[in-house]
Amino acid sequence: MNLAQAIALGRQNQSHPGEQFQVFLACGFTPLHAKTFLEAHLFARLADRRVVVRTGRYGDLVESLADIPEDARCDAVVVLLEWSDLDARLGYRTTHGWRPGCLADYPATSGPRLGRLRELVASLCGRVGVYLALPALPLCPAFLAPTGCGDSVAFALHEQLSAFAAAIAALPGVRVLNPQKVDALSPAAGRLDLGSDIRSGFPYSLEHASLVCRLLAELIRPGPPKKGIITDLDDTLWRGVLGEDGVEGISWDLARSTHAHALYQEMLASVAEMGVLVAAATKNDPGLVARALRRSDLIIAGDAIFPVEAGWGAKSQSVRRILDAWNIAADSVVLIDDSPLELAEVAAAFPEIHCLRFPTREDRAVYGLLQDVRDLVGKAVVTEEDRLRLASIRASSRLADSLAATPDAFLASIAAEVRMTYGGPDQRAFDLVNKTNQFNLNGRRIDEAAWKAKLAEPDRFLLAVSYQDKFGPLGKIAVVSGSCKSGELLIDLWVMSCRAFSRRIEFQTLKSLFDRWGAESATLDLAATERNGPFRDFVRALTGVEAAGPVRVAKADFLASCPKLYAKVACE
Repeated sequence: MNLAQAIALGRQNQSHPGEQFQVFLACGFTPLHAKTFLEAHLFARLADRRVVVRTGRYGDLVESLADIPEDARCDAVVVLLEWSDLDARLGYRTTHGWRPGCLADYPATSGPRLGRLRELVASLCGRVGVYLALPALPLCPAFLAPTGCGDSVAFALHEQLSAFAAAIAALPGVRVLNPQKVDALSPAAGRLDLGSDIRSGFPYSLEHASLVCRLLAELIRPGPPKKGIITDLDDTLWRGVLGEDGVEGISWDLARSTHAHALYQEMLASVAEMGVLVAAATKNDPGLVARALRRSDLIIAGDAIFPVEAGWGAKSQSVRRILDAWNIAADSVVLIDDSPLELAEVAAAFPEIHCLRFPTREDRAVYGLLQDVRDLVGKAVVTEEDRLRLASIRASSRLADSLAATPDAFLASIAAEVRMTYGGPDQRAFDLVNKTNQFNLNGRRIDEAAWKAKLAEPDRFLLAVSYQDKFGPLGKIAVVSGSCKSGELLIDLWVMSCRAFSRRIEFQTLKSLFDRWGAESATLDLAATERNGPFRDFVRALTGVEAAGPVRVAKADFLASCPKLYAKVACE
C-alpha cells in the first residue's frame, strides 16, 4: 500500500459509521506517516469498525506509555521502538554523541530504559493487547571500527534488546513483530530515510513504514488459523510413486536427495502436535498405503494422519469425505499436492479450500512452502484442547455410528462427565468464541480488549463447559456468557465446538444455567448466519419454531422438550 492509497482509505475510515476501534500509537519519533499507514491497514482488515489512532508525547516513547490512564478506552497499544528511544545519541537528530568516550555509556543508558519499558508493557497487557516492533533501523555508524567489523558495544546493545524481547514476548497479551519476517520483506538498506528524519523527525522510508504497519495490523487482527491439512502422498509426503516404487522404494532422506520431504513431514508432525488435523487423500491402493504409513522411519507417525482416503476416484470426493469426518468447512482447510491438475479439480469443487502445490524436485522452493504452512495454521498460544483434537475426532467417528443406531442406550453407556466452570476468561474460551461457526448463537467476533471489557461488566457471568467420556476427554468445548436480571437469563454469547455435537451437552448447559440462577426464562440473542444452522436447530427443538432473531425460552417449555440427559454434572 502506498501513501496515496493509505490516505484514500483513511478518508473512507473517517466517514465510516461503525463502532470505533481505538489504538494508542507510541513512538519516540514524529508519528506522521506511521499513523496514516497503521490506520489504513487496520481499517482494511477490520472493515466493520472505524479506526481511531491516538499518539503520545513526541520524543519520549517510554513516558508516552506511562501517560496512558488506567481507565482509558483502548483496543490496542502499538509500540514502534527504535535505537534512539534507548539512547538519543543512537539517533540522527542529536550531536556530540558519537565520540569514543561515549561508546561504553550506551548500554548503561539503554539497560534501564528497556527495564522501564518492560514494566510498562507488563502493566498494560493485563487490560489491553500490546503489539511491539523492535528496532528495524541499522545502528548508526558511531562505533570505532569500519562498519564491516562487529563492535563489542553494539553486540552488548543487541544482547540487551534480545533479553527484553524474550521477556515481553512471554507475557500474555503481548505480540512482538518477528524481526526475521521484517528482514525477509524489507531490505535493510532501504529502511532509513535520513532526509525525512532530518526534516520532519520521521526516520522511515514510506515503503518500510507501510510494511511494518501492515504486519502490525496482521498481529492485531490476524486471520483465523486453518484447522486442518489434507496432504497428498506420492511426491508430496514422500518422494516416489508407491504403486511403481513399492513401499521400500519411496524415500525422504539425505542419502537419496529427498530430504525436502522429511522436512515437510517434520512440519506436519509439529503442527499435528499443536492440534492441527492432518489427513491424506491419495490415488493409490489402500493396502499399499496402509503398509507405507506403518514404516517406522516416517517422521510423522502414521497414526497422526486421520482419516486416510486412498482410492481411484476424483480427489474432490476424498476431500469431501475427510471434511465430513472432521465436521469442518472447506475454508478451514489447506490442501497440499504436487499435481496442479489435482489442485484445480479440488478447487473447482471447493473454491474456499486453500490449495498449495508441493514443489517436488524444487528443494529451494520448499522453504517457502514450510513458511506458508506455518503462517496458515500457526497460533501464538496452544491450549490443551487443541492437543486433544485428533483423539476427539476419532472418538466422534466411532460415536456417530452408535448414536445413529440406539442414541439413548449408547449415551447411557459412555460414562459422560460434564464440568461447568464459572469464572474468569482464559485463552481457550476466547479462541472458541472467535473460531466456532456452526453452534454459534450469533456469529459475532470479538477482539481481546473488547473481550476483557465485556467480562468486566457488572453482573456478567462466563461459563466454560468441559467434557469427557469413556472415549477420552474433549477439554473445554463450550462457552456461554450473559447476565441474569429479575429471574430472566440474558444470553448474548454461546458457542460450542462441533466436536461435542450429538452428546446433548447444549441441553445440559441450559439446564445448568436455569438451575444455578433460579431463572424462569432465558432470552437468547440469536442471529441467523450462513453457518449456525445447528444452533438454530437447537432453538427449534426447544421452541418448535424456526427463529432467525432473539428468542425467549421459558424454563417450563425447556423442561418439557429436553431429552433425557445421562451425563454426570459437576459445577464449580
